[in-house]
Amino acid sequence: MKKIVVTGGSGFIGSNLINFLIKKKFFVINVDNNSYVSQSYNLKKINKKMYKFHKLDINNKAKLLALFKKYKPFGVFNLAAETHVDRSIDNPSKFIKSNILGVFNLLEAIRNYKKSTSENLRLIHISTDEVYGDVIGKKSSDEKSQYKPSSPYAASKASSDHLIKAYVRTYKLNAVISNCCNNYGPAQFPEKLLPTLILNIINDKPLTIYGSGKNYREWIHVLDHCEALLKLFKHGKIGESYNVGTGINLNNLNLTKKLLNILKAKKIKIGKNVKIKFVKDRPGHDLKYSLNSQKIKRIIKWNAKIKLNEGLFETFTWYFNNQDFFKAFSKKLFYKRIGLKT
Repeated sequence: MKKIVVTGGSGFIGSNLINFLIKKKFFVINVDNNSYVSQSYNLKKINKKMYKFHKLDINNKAKLLALFKKYKPFGVFNLAAETHVDRSIDNPSKFIKSNILGVFNLLEAIRNYKKSTSENLRLIHISTDEVYGDVIGKKSSDEKSQYKPSSPYAASKASSDHLIKAYVRTYKLNAVISNCCNNYGPAQFPEKLLPTLILNIINDKPLTIYGSGKNYREWIHVLDHCEALLKLFKHGKIGESYNVGTGINLNNLNLTKKLLNILKAKKIKIGKNVKIKFVKDRPGHDLKYSLNSQKIKRIIKWNAKIKLNEGLFETFTWYFNNQDFFKAFSKKLFYKRIGLKT
């Protein structure tokens, strides 16, 4: 049975990826340090015969190397990262440690594993569209676009991308980078926009939006992303980056209105306090991200399948039917306003 290591597998994308890989008949080893976003809710029905969990920080190079030697996986998906821009504004040091030093130690563990066993593990590193920074007008970022990160989070992810490409060239590691747009779907920690909106709708609270709501983001359902990652694992070219996007680009205000309109069309009762409320913007807030994803579509033959309206309603339904998910976290972790410090 082929074995895959997923780092950060207890998070949003990681847990969805683990479920996806197990359905594809892979044995998955989940490496996670159980940070504030980690939870077992999305993995509680996992097939234990196809899954193993190890509480481990990817900065622990020695234990990572020992884990590789024990399980002899043929691939690693790296999702271990600090990801929330607001938190990177408040405390950049955690992002440097996890997203840069953590990736360095992961690469070193893979390099040492290659030296000791001659096995060249295939690494799929999950990055972000935020490394490209703001785009102007109708322009979209392709894989040759200049990196112009705006936040400590984006800068830390850009640094890890560069580090991986250096290790590919210098040490001949087998690595591919995925730069993906905003994900949504089940089991996302409720500090991010869509789960926050859904949580507030369920609890009859105002829908808070930064600034005037004119910040544009591109959206992909997490299961479409998982399919793209597996295709990159199978067919991606060593050392290459691939943008993973849908072309579905909405500003935050219009996305919020779209969600409300979908729920109204589905006859979902919405409380009287569920109204859009604009709040002070965070520092350095990029206006727009937009990806040119023709490379993965043309070369890897991947296309997103889930329509936004369908995905949004299914995501709302999942949260509504799984309200115990929110109880797994302290409310102060996602109700407290962060990202205001400068």
